[in-house]
This record gives sequence, structure tokens and C-alpha cells, in this order.
Amino acid sequence: MSVLRQRAALPSGSDFGAAPANAGTGRPAWLDQIIVGDCVAALEALPSASVDVIFADPPYNLQLEGALHRPDQSKVDAVDDDWDKFESFEAYDAFTRAWLLACRRVLKPNGTIWVIGSYHNIFRVGTVLQDLATGF
Repeated sequence: MSVLRQRAALPSGSDFGAAPANAGTGRPAWLDQIIVGDCVAALEALPSASVDVIFADPPYNLQLEGALHRPDQSKVDAVDDDWDKFESFEAYDAFTRAWLLACRRVLKPNGTIWVIGSYHNIFRVGTVLQDLATGF
């Protein structure tokens, strides 16, 4: 496996499965790239069973009611971007299910998925993973 060296933007409507090979190598243009874009759309553009390793750092769903505090009551300077805002736990779970299903489709049979999180989200992600256990 080669070292990841480039960062590729995800053009709207991209189909990486149909993308031309890199000149001289014959390797798919998306291989060994960090793809910036909507994760589900980007994963849907990749060929099935084409990925060895997925490292996921999904939104932590920190934008709940009011300010976020630690156990010692100090305020957490948390993310307040739109990508981490969900209307409800059900909406977060639906998003999690969508990206995990997309991951399962592109992951090779002997591939691996690593998911990081915090206590705010990792148990919800784990529950969805258990519900989708077949194929992971």
C-alpha cells in the first residue's frame, strides 16, 4: 500500500468507479486519495468491495440542548458547525446507518473499519453497527 500523498476534492456527481486510471500506473484515480465531500455520496461513487481500510471520525452529535458541560461543570468549547447538528437522536441514527451501509458496500471482505468517537456518540454508532452486523 502506498503512502497517502494527495488531497482530492469531490466534484459534484462524481463516479469514481468510472474515473480514468492515473497515467502510466493503470491504478484508479481515486486510489490513495483523501476525498473531501459528503461521505455517503463519496462512498456511493466508489466501486463495491474496493476499500481495504476505513477510518471514520463521524460527527459526535454534540449540538444538543443548551451549552455542553464537563462533569466538573466547566463549559466545553464544542463544535457548532452545521455538519454536527441533528434534529434528534433518530436523525443521528439514520445518518449513522446511511454512512455505515455505504462503508459496508465498499469494504473488501477482508477489510477493516475503525470508528472513533466520544461518549456522546460511540454507543449509538456501536448499536447501529450491531444492528448491521452482517457484512462487517
